[in-house]
Amino acid sequence: MVHKWETLILSSMQMIFDEFGWAGVFGLMVFENATGITPSEIILACAGWMLIERHDIPPAYILLAGIYAGLGSAIGASITYWAARIGGWPVIDRLAKIFRMDLSLIGRAERQMHKWGPWLVLIGRVIPGVRTLISIPAGLVRMSFPRFFIATFIGAYTWCTLLIGAGYLLGHEWMLISNYIKGNLPLVLALGLFGIGMVLVYHYRKKLPVAAWVYTLRNKNGLDDGT
Repeated sequence: MVHKWETLILSSMQMIFDEFGWAGVFGLMVFENATGITPSEIILACAGWMLIERHDIPPAYILLAGIYAGLGSAIGASITYWAARIGGWPVIDRLAKIFRMDLSLIGRAERQMHKWGPWLVLIGRVIPGVRTLISIPAGLVRMSFPRFFIATFIGAYTWCTLLIGAGYLLGHEWMLISNYIKGNLPLVLALGLFGIGMVLVYHYRKKLPVAAWVYTLRNKNGLDDGT
C-alpha cells in the first residue's frame, strides 16, 4: 500500500512537471496555500529534484525557482486572507467545520496579530502547520494587504527555496531514503502518533481527567504560563 501511494505521488508530480514545468509548481503552490490540502514539502522537494537536478541545471537556479514558488504561495495565501477579511468570523466558522481547523488557535493568533503584525505573518510562513493558517488572523484584523503580501512572500520564498534546495540535494537519493523509511515504518508511525497525541493532550488538557488535574495544580501553584 505504501509503495502504491509513493508511486502514485511521484508519477503525478512528474506528469505535472513534464507538462507545465515551473508554471505547474506555481499553480500547485497557489492551490496548496489557499486550501492547505496538498503538502508543499512534497511539491517543492520533487520540483528541486525533477526540474533542476535531473536536468543538470546549475544549483544557482534554486534561488530563481524560489521566486516562482514564493509568488504562488503568496497569491494562494491572499485568497485565504481576503476570505477572512471580507467574510469575518462567520466564514471562518464554516471553513473550520470543513477543514477541521482549531478556532481557539486562530483566536490566539488574532490577538497576537494586533501586537506583532507582519512579523507574525513572516515567521508563521516558515512554521509547518501554521503556514496556511496565519493568513486567517491577518485578514480578520484587516492588516494592510501590501504589508501582508510582502511579509508572506518573504517568508514563503525562504521556505520554498530551502525545500527546493533539499530536493535538489537529496532527490537522487530518494530510493535510499524511501527504503530506510519503509524499513523503519513502525518506528516512524509510532513517533508520528506520539506527536499527534501530545498535540491533542495539549489542546484538550482541560477536558482530560489527568491533564485537567495537572493543569489545576499548576494554576494553584502559580505555574501556569497563560497558554
